[in-house]
Amino acid sequence: MRIILSGSRLPKCRDGIGGDFNLNRTQSSRHSHRVTSFRQLVSINLCVLAGLAVAGAPTGAEAHPHIFVDAMFEAVAGGDGSLVELRDNWRFDEVFSSSVLLDYDKNRNNTLDPAEIAAVAKTVRESLGQYNYYTNMTINGKAVALARPDVVQGTYEDGSLTLSFSQKPVQKTPLKGLIVFRVFDPTLDTALDFADDTAMKTSGDSFGRCTRKVVRPGSKEILAENQAMLTTMFFNDPTGTDYSQIVATRLEVRC
Repeated sequence: MRIILSGSRLPKCRDGIGGDFNLNRTQSSRHSHRVTSFRQLVSINLCVLAGLAVAGAPTGAEAHPHIFVDAMFEAVAGGDGSLVELRDNWRFDEVFSSSVLLDYDKNRNNTLDPAEIAAVAKTVRESLGQYNYYTNMTINGKAVALARPDVVQGTYEDGSLTLSFSQKPVQKTPLKGLIVFRVFDPTLDTALDFADDTAMKTSGDSFGRCTRKVVRPGSKEILAENQAMLTTMFFNDPTGTDYSQIVATRLEVRC
């Protein structure tokens, strides 16, 4: 597990899609249908990649998510045409949230009090630094360095843990050219779902001069855009291959 919260572990339960996705959550039928569809999409797209590997070749596409997050993302621009900060809001699935509750509910009152939430947030802030807090930004193909969040905020309501934080660029970052934002777990252990295109947004007057679109890669697009890369050498890359970036939903802004 990449979000390291003490002893929290989730069981593996098979379904018929080819991945361990049945987590037996208690949800409304509408939410359950949407999450199930998202799980299937993740599974199918990763299986597309896995199926192109030569027999016996080790591949990170065998990985699958155990944690599911309803995510929201916002890029904020300043009046001078540069980036101010990136904001993330994550609502975790009930199974993962309940495992966190078991670990952090020290007074056993079946909820997370402010001090317990603060302990969870502190752990997440410390453990996700090596993964850039799953938040990635490029301008014209060049990665933009982001600072650690000053603080991670959290709540526990209706059986779900929600965390939110913001990251500022390390250096002044003018918004010019093709800007791509992605929020994904490079280990494929956590699936971040943006329910609709409004869940990835921009704000600030400077973005008013830019065009934007949310891209949700499907199997055909993945194959078309990465055909030259999907080779035996690709799947045996000793430096590791970022499969999650290939299938991740992204926000593309052109200024």
